[in-house]
Amino acid sequence: MTISLGDACRPGCLADATDVCQIDELVRLGELTKRAWAHNVQVLVEGPGHVPLNQIAANMEVQKNVCMGAPFYVLGPLVTDIAPGYDHITSAIGGAVAAMHGAAFLCYVTPAEHLALPNVDDVRQGIIAAKIAAHAADVAKGVPGAREIDDRMAEARRALDWEAQYACALDPETAKGIRESRMPEGDHSEACSMCGKFCAVRSMNKALNNERVDIL
Repeated sequence: MTISLGDACRPGCLADATDVCQIDELVRLGELTKRAWAHNVQVLVEGPGHVPLNQIAANMEVQKNVCMGAPFYVLGPLVTDIAPGYDHITSAIGGAVAAMHGAAFLCYVTPAEHLALPNVDDVRQGIIAAKIAAHAADVAKGVPGAREIDDRMAEARRALDWEAQYACALDPETAKGIRESRMPEGDHSEACSMCGKFCAVRSMNKALNNERVDIL
């Protein structure tokens, strides 16, 4: 059994972040962690919900010390209060920084946060945003193997290998749907519609293969 300790929604806005009440709560959580461990019960400590970007690293360090390194679970944290409808993004920004500095678990936040009960699509977007944040943190921390998928994606992009790119993508269906709904005009389908026949990667590949570079 694992006990979840804390209030993941506190602080509820940037104005409350890292105040006396939050730190005092963390001290109490440290005491509860000791009591639980004394009875061989595992704990997961719930962390802050709204924290400015410049305070996240300090929050992670304080928790590690006060709660003796118990796994820390954070709701984001959200780094700004002014983006209702986009809080999966504000959460992912904070989550990447929190995970990079020691958070053990990221709670996903949906676009419906603060607005409504999330629907299936909201949940999907929230989970993908959290996965992006977690992966970015793994890359930053040098977790063994974390960069491999990024390097495979880079090679697939160099080769304009679209199927390989989809295979590397966190959300292959969305990536494929966007490309296929906006293909470039003419016979330049190996590129995308951002640059079309002026694609620098396409031109370089052709030049290296001694092929004619047709941009006119």
